[in-house]
Amino acid sequence: MKYKSVYFFGTCITDMIFSKTGLASIRLLKKAGIEEIIFPKGQSCCGQPAYNSGYTQDAYDVAAKQIELFSKESIPIVVPSGSCAGMMQEHYPELFHGTSMYQQAVSFSKRVYELATFLVQECNVQYKDTKAPIRITWHSSCHALRESHCIEDAKSLLRQLENVELMELEREYECCGFGGTFSVKMPELSVAMANAKVEDIQNTNALRVISSDSACLLNIGTTMEFQNIPIKAQHIADFLWERVYE
Repeated sequence: MKYKSVYFFGTCITDMIFSKTGLASIRLLKKAGIEEIIFPKGQSCCGQPAYNSGYTQDAYDVAAKQIELFSKESIPIVVPSGSCAGMMQEHYPELFHGTSMYQQAVSFSKRVYELATFLVQECNVQYKDTKAPIRITWHSSCHALRESHCIEDAKSLLRQLENVELMELEREYECCGFGGTFSVKMPELSVAMANAKVEDIQNTNALRVISSDSACLLNIGTTMEFQNIPIKAQHIADFLWERVYE
């Protein structure tokens, strides 16, 4: 394996709501052969909410702090979120363009990996399913699909599980309606989009919907819970750990 040490960027929502997902991600990395996982305690947000809302200076300040904290340039930065990874990979160079930190930002962005991509492309993991047969479906977050481009890596991991039947969504490319501050600023439209996503999920007859983004899962999961729909929304890290190691 090329790397023995990695940084782990936990993300805001993992830290505040999905702590078990963060632990599952770290455990998967250890099982994959990573000996040292570095978690800088001062890390915070990737800056995406501020950036998407037009608060460029605030996003700059937050991003600059992350670049400072994850400073060892030989160490990859693994992120359990296609959305946050996309912000760091695609938008940090844009955010710092024309500033004294531009080259640092470019170097930083090149070291960022979404979790599934790192497990597939750098660790070459091979999983053996240990649980009963189950039908699942997959939700692709907008940024994971269009920026971090980690969807095929995630699906390839799920397809390794011989007792898991992966059903594709008919409207996979549509947003779930969360969109960070979008769901707060335009709640009626957000709810309509979430309902459409849930309907698409139900049509697969899956028992679980898996994703690489906890924010989308929070939105989809609470929508299904409100409607008393017995489908579990689960992060891919939690699902893989459960199927392979628990």
